[in-house]
Amino acid sequence: MSNPREYQTEAVIIRKTRLGEADRIITLYSPTLGKIQAVAKAVRKPKSKLSGHLELLTHSEVTLARGRNLDTVIGSQTINTFLPLRKNLEATSAGLYLAELVSLFTAEADRIDNRRLFNLFVSTLEQLSLNTGCELCLRYFEIQLLSHAGYRPQLKVCAGCRKPLQPVTNTFSPGAGGVLCAGCALHQALPYSISVNGLKVMRLFQDCDINTAVRLKMTGELNQELEKLIRSYCQFILEREVRSAAWLDSLRLCP
Repeated sequence: MSNPREYQTEAVIIRKTRLGEADRIITLYSPTLGKIQAVAKAVRKPKSKLSGHLELLTHSEVTLARGRNLDTVIGSQTINTFLPLRKNLEATSAGLYLAELVSLFTAEADRIDNRRLFNLFVSTLEQLSLNTGCELCLRYFEIQLLSHAGYRPQLKVCAGCRKPLQPVTNTFSPGAGGVLCAGCALHQALPYSISVNGLKVMRLFQDCDINTAVRLKMTGELNQELEKLIRSYCQFILEREVRSAAWLDSLRLCP
């Protein structure tokens, strides 16, 4: 049985690209269809009825018509604009960082049902809208995303010898896919130290929900430690830098 020509899906808009004089290519992330690219025709015209429903980081119900190369957006209704997030530059930048991570860690047109990743994305945007600490939200999202994408780092035992990790400063190795004991760390390139508290937080974030995560009190020093090693792991997997991370870094330098 052939697929119907038109279909609907809930989605978050994660990217927009100009096409021609008035169109855009919209990248959507859907809970049941994964990452989708579609054409939104005439959406850049002032009188477009679709434009407000297809803004970046908008959670919408989208109607699409199947096409030979790209599908076409023929209708959209906003579910949540995360409006408070848009009034805060740091929160907006954090949301765009999340969107880039989702885009980089998912394949286009894979049509894979990944409701857990979608729900993680939406719930993190909601927390950012509530003016929850950005850094906590980002670290939680990164660790959960790695699990949903199939790259869950080994934090319970040594990723090399599989022996239990001792409660001391250990080593995180992107190449090994997790934490190493002192003996195994000697043979790894580009290792990163991970403190006892850092390992505790990462373990917590792997297994708790976001409401528990955002209640945690985390020092700036501990956040920097985790940010450094998680970014290095993401860069190792993706074989590229996450561009929006540099923008987040630049905001911290602003007075």
